[in-house]
Amino acid sequence: MQNKSVRLAISPCPNDTFMFDAIINRRIDLDGFDIDVTYLDIEQLNAAALEHRYDITKCSTAILGAVGDSYALLDSGSALGRGNGPLLVRRKGETAPLKRIAVPGEHTTANRLVKTLFPDIEERVPMLFSEIAEAVERGDFDGGVLIHEGRFVYHKRNLELVADLGLEWEARVGLPLPLGSIIASRKMDGDVRKRFEALLRRSIEYAFANPMASRDFIKQHAQELDDDVIEKHIALFVNVYSVTLGDEGRRAVEALLY
Repeated sequence: MQNKSVRLAISPCPNDTFMFDAIINRRIDLDGFDIDVTYLDIEQLNAAALEHRYDITKCSTAILGAVGDSYALLDSGSALGRGNGPLLVRRKGETAPLKRIAVPGEHTTANRLVKTLFPDIEERVPMLFSEIAEAVERGDFDGGVLIHEGRFVYHKRNLELVADLGLEWEARVGLPLPLGSIIASRKMDGDVRKRFEALLRRSIEYAFANPMASRDFIKQHAQELDDDVIEKHIALFVNVYSVTLGDEGRRAVEALLY
């Protein structure tokens, strides 16, 4: 079988590097795929998806409607679950209404959740996710939305929780929260997309069976290097829905989009 070259883009966060480790580091048979991987922040990934720059890419689930003509949602690789939502935080002791907050990108699921759940917040300013906690602590914003590792370590700063957006979503919708998705270009042959989907599923299954195999690789890319933070991150964002969305997972995606 002739090798199939694929341009892949994912985030450097532990959930993605955990799931894709066996592919990127060739711990499993790649089924004829030759993978060229790029690591980007989630909003950079969203921008790339909107411009159709990669064959297979991570993106915020919130933009699936905008890229649906160009990309197909893969059944494996999603960050979707319960109790895993972005956190809206503010400086400790502040009581004024939140009017201006920092969000981790205009096209992120986190931004869509704030817009839906807290419509009274007048201004949502996009910025790099890893800089939000510090900016809120400095007083640059009334509050901010934390994703990825930031949601696990905000308590070490002068910050307090306003709302867990995932729990707010679950209470309103009754479904798990779909945060991120893996999508494949519709320019790819359908059988090739299915082959990659199966490859990714095997990679995730390998990661679950060999959880420490990827640890050094994860630490090469992670914002937080503490093992406890990495393990909590993976446990929260990689689960049965990552292996296969299933009916409930697909209904959750539809609920977010429509």
